[in-house]
Amino acid sequence: MKPLKTRSIRNTFFGRFRHFLDVIDPSTLFVTEKRLRECVELLDHFKQGTLPLGVTDAQLWQAQKIKQAIIHPDTGEKILMPFRMSGFIPFGTPVVVGLLLPNQTLASTVFWQWLNQSHNACVNYSNRNASKPAPASKFLQGYLGAVTSAVSIAVSPSKSCVDLCLVAVARFPLKKHSSVFTASANVCNVVLMRHSELSEGISVLDNNGNVVGTSRVAARHALLETALTRVVMPMPILVLPPLIMSALEKLPLLQRQKRLVLPVHSLVCLAAFGLALPLAISLFPQMSQISVDQLEPEIAMATDCKIVTYNKGL
Repeated sequence: MKPLKTRSIRNTFFGRFRHFLDVIDPSTLFVTEKRLRECVELLDHFKQGTLPLGVTDAQLWQAQKIKQAIIHPDTGEKILMPFRMSGFIPFGTPVVVGLLLPNQTLASTVFWQWLNQSHNACVNYSNRNASKPAPASKFLQGYLGAVTSAVSIAVSPSKSCVDLCLVAVARFPLKKHSSVFTASANVCNVVLMRHSELSEGISVLDNNGNVVGTSRVAARHALLETALTRVVMPMPILVLPPLIMSALEKLPLLQRQKRLVLPVHSLVCLAAFGLALPLAISLFPQMSQISVDQLEPEIAMATDCKIVTYNKGL
């Protein structure tokens, strides 16, 4: 099966799950510049119908996997390594360990929350819908809002529920944060980092991949779908580690070696996040569809299609 004929596969949750396992595969972090160029050129030859003899489907699939993991679909530019989806878990490891450290001081709490939210913010921004350019000032505003609110709630956890819904806390829940607070925080981080899409709109495409207009309605749908993935993402981390650790802590080894509890807990959290990430981002297709009737009148006038697509980002 050729890589450009995958739409039917990705119409199912399981198909998207398999696809995003490739997207988050950390082995793509080690792809060289030369190898990336070869993959891009191979896919260009495929689109033009000029493939060299002997190229297999497996080679095309691998080329597509590498390109999608590194190149932003809207800008065509490389995403910085720490902010790719394939780097989300590996580069988040030091942050996870830091957030799990016991006996945190005020300074260490502020530092780890700042580092965590900085990474989250850059990942959200780097994997946004970038069909419309946004000035760097808007990124800076969103970044400052996300980090400031996260640090504020971390050092003052007695905020009201209304306040909590307006801040971005940690990617990984600590004991003082409930699942509602964590989910609300993740949603707010996405909105703060991608708020320019709501005012500028995003491009919508017809069946042939041609841009037929810019839609704020589609932008709201894109952010809603992305926000829902951020609500689901913490759930396995909230549920699985306590259940697993309650069983592991009864083992004689951990009862004798208490200092192993934190490293084991960290590994369990990382494993839970490794499962949660592809599950969450598989909820919706990256290229989502929407009825033209739901969009602005000028878009309906610009196309005969009844359904258009848009890139919701990751």
